[in-house]
Amino acid sequence: MRGEGTGVDANVIVHGTVAEGFEAVREAFAANFTRLGERGAAVAVYRDGHRVVDLWAGAKDVDGSAGTAPWERGTAQIVRSATKGVAAAALLLLHQRGELDLDAPVGAYWPAYKSAGKEHTLVRHLLSHRAGVPVLDRPLTPEQAADPDVSAAYVALQAPVWEPGSAHGYHAHTYGFLTGELIRRVSGRPVGEFIAEEIAAPAGADLWVGLPDSERHRAGRVGQLPVGETPEGGLRLRPKQSVAAAYADPGSLTRRAFAAITPAPDENSPALRAAALPASNGIATADGLARFYAALLGELDDGTRLFTPETLRLATAEHSSDPDRVLIAPTRFGLGYMLHSPASPLLTPSSFGHPGRGGALALADPASATSFAYVTNAFRTSVTSDPRPQALLRALRDSLTPAA
Repeated sequence: MRGEGTGVDANVIVHGTVAEGFEAVREAFAANFTRLGERGAAVAVYRDGHRVVDLWAGAKDVDGSAGTAPWERGTAQIVRSATKGVAAAALLLLHQRGELDLDAPVGAYWPAYKSAGKEHTLVRHLLSHRAGVPVLDRPLTPEQAADPDVSAAYVALQAPVWEPGSAHGYHAHTYGFLTGELIRRVSGRPVGEFIAEEIAAPAGADLWVGLPDSERHRAGRVGQLPVGETPEGGLRLRPKQSVAAAYADPGSLTRRAFAAITPAPDENSPALRAAALPASNGIATADGLARFYAALLGELDDGTRLFTPETLRLATAEHSSDPDRVLIAPTRFGLGYMLHSPASPLLTPSSFGHPGRGGALALADPASATSFAYVTNAFRTSVTSDPRPQALLRALRDSLTPAA
């Protein structure tokens, strides 16, 4: 492995290690700071269950200035919707153990859900964003969203905006209420507890849905970068007019889906971080997320694996590819995971994973036996295709491709 504290750019000190052949990832990571306004971030890659990239740089807090705490090994950040991939794994593990039938009605496990036209919603519809309830007619406050009894009651009463199973649209917040309650009812444990005991601990992965007090010191402050801030000629991404119009329209499914929790929660609040919102508030290190996805692909370096080959096949089989009624762009989903598409480019066409709005990205690629995770404290306006992880993926792709 190439060494600790390597200065790839004169102004950026990149800490960590890379295996021989992956030096391009380190160079791309450093360039994100000089070209794309990165404040603090980490990237990790596993190949065949072994870590080959483990890098971090910058400040722990997005609003940190010179002299404040640096990002260190083990610094964790909120990863927003990248949490969804972990929640999906929880339900798929319950299926793998024979405790959950993907083709059963949700109401078979959650009787209150059999209302308002949702009687025939299947478990697989929840996982593939086909349940038809991406919005809530009465949005939840952050305090209500953090209470699993309240959030479950609200979503159980919600009428679908399309016939469940007939179309798909990104369930930005409600995905967490749906999956969290189903995990709780089937396993008998709160979602955060199940993930800690059945996913994070076996995989040795530093990730939490509901940050314990003992780990609060590891999480940095996150924040939104100013629109258009792209130093030294970095990319400026402009959404298509139809997408921009959907976000601007208060009555659109797009705006309403992202406003299912109103006002927007304070992501730096200890109360929010301690809550278990499996659609949006997971906190993780880059290594923790990459290790988690490596355990879905196959055996880790210690022999641990989470998914059987059959469960992996189920997770990555396409379930949704028609126009996304919420994101407008043509997204593709397996069971809980985004699949490679022009709107959400991953490592290769065989990849599956999940971005976090504004930056974070974690994925696995069966074709190359590779997992990848990128975590940042500086969010942008992108939903599925942030330029910073995309630059890292290009470098990783080159590293995995033998020279002609």
